[in-house]
Formats: sequence, C-alpha cells, structure tokens
Amino acid sequence: MSNQHTSALTFRSLHHDRTAPLALANVWDAAGARLVEDAGATALATTSAGAAWSLGVADGDRLGRERALGLVARVVAAVRVPVSADIESGYGTGPDEVARTVAGVLDAGAVGVNIEDAAPDGSGPLRPVAHQAACLAAARAAADAAGIALFVNARIDTYLRAVGDPGTRLRHTLERAAAYVDAGADGIFVPGVTDTATVTALADGVGVPLNVLAGPGGPSVAELGRLGAARVSLGSALAEAAYGTARRAARAFLTTGTCPVPEEPAGYQELNLLLSARG
Repeated sequence: MSNQHTSALTFRSLHHDRTAPLALANVWDAAGARLVEDAGATALATTSAGAAWSLGVADGDRLGRERALGLVARVVAAVRVPVSADIESGYGTGPDEVARTVAGVLDAGAVGVNIEDAAPDGSGPLRPVAHQAACLAAARAAADAAGIALFVNARIDTYLRAVGDPGTRLRHTLERAAAYVDAGADGIFVPGVTDTATVTALADGVGVPLNVLAGPGGPSVAELGRLGAARVSLGSALAEAAYGTARRAARAFLTTGTCPVPEEPAGYQELNLLLSARG
C-alpha cells in the first residue's frame, strides 16, 4: 500500500470522527501550510482564492490548471499531514478535462479534491446537475484508476449564490447532493450556510459527510459539529486576514516611517526552522 493511499485513508477517517468535526484552516503556500500544521492541524486544504491572489490573479477559475497544481505540489511537499486541493470547477468545461485535473492532483500528492458546481463560463450561476454529476464521476474514475482513495468533496453553491426561491432552496440543494453522491462524491460542501436549522437539515439529508464554512459571528466548529457537520472549513478567511495584516503594516510604515510590529509575528528564525524541518 502506497504512502499516498494510506494518507488518503487517514483523511477519509477524519470525516467520521464522532468526537469533533474535521477543522480545515485553508492555506495557499508552503510556509502557511507549515505554520498551520505546526499549530496542530490533522489535515490541510488549499484555498483557490488565496492561491489565485498569491499568484497575481483574481479568484474564479482564472488561475489555470498548471499553476494550481504547482501550488498543490508545493503545499504537499511542505507538510506530513494529508492535503486536499481546491480545484474550483475542475479547470475545464467537461468531464475529460476535470479527470485530467484530478490526475494532476494525485500526481502532486494530494488525497482530496473540492469541486464546485458554479458555472465558470458565465452560462448561469450553476452547472446543470447532469453535467456536474458527469464531471464528478470522471473525477472518481480518475482516482480509482490511480488506486488512490481520493476524497471527492462536491461543493454546491445554491446558498452562496442565492440560487432560486429561498423556499425551495433546501430541496434543490438536497436534490443536487443526491445526484452528486450517486456520481461518486464522498462528501457534500454547502458554503454560505450557518443557521442551525439549515445545517441540521442538510446534515440529515445528504447521507455523506457535510462540509460547511465557519464565519465571523457564526457557530463555532464544535457547535457546527453538534448540528451534524463533519467538516468545517475557513475558506479564504486566513488569506484575507493575512493580507489585511500586510496592508495595515504597509500603511503604518508608509505613514509613520517606522517598522510596524504585528501582535504575534511569525519570526524569521521560526519560519526558517519550520521550513528547514521539511528540507
């Protein structure tokens, strides 16, 4: 059994821990990945937004397959814990292209993917269910062909993009979830939801581990776990916090001419030691 397959099985098991949800503080570079791992993370996930911003483009399927996979490979190489890759809508318009991206994710050493159903071509807010199911089935087949138990997390953007009638949005979401699970998804990710009734209804209805986003002022990881969430992510929140700190420090320096000191800086020696520990 390969080390990657073992890591994939470990990652899967973290979605079924009855004591606590899997908490994923999403990262976008190797140094950040080491910092989050050193903070106690049992697994990591990338953020497409943070990755895109760090490489000089806007989020929203603009990064491209090769640059995204290069970043995933650097994160995987920097840490010992399992890594899941945010590949947006798969960096392609059809199943064959999504399968190619997933094969690249596996080559990079990751053991999970997050694939969203937002339409990247402007054809509508979401991809048609049958088309997205075909893309997820292609992702599953690519992983199976490689012999890796890749965790396919299917993201549904009905709530994040406020799709359709609010009165039928839950039903619509569960219908999409059922089709995606039938196609081979291992988990369902519904960002934009934190109210207790909806999280509970989704957790009861999807039939596989539910992933939700944590947000300022929203329920804690433990509270979301009690509602039924198996996985809680930060999404782009860490990247936003880091860039916000950089902006404040730059403005202070350019205004006062003095070197600003963050409240809890990651020092030069600390970062050097963290990265040196992984060679």
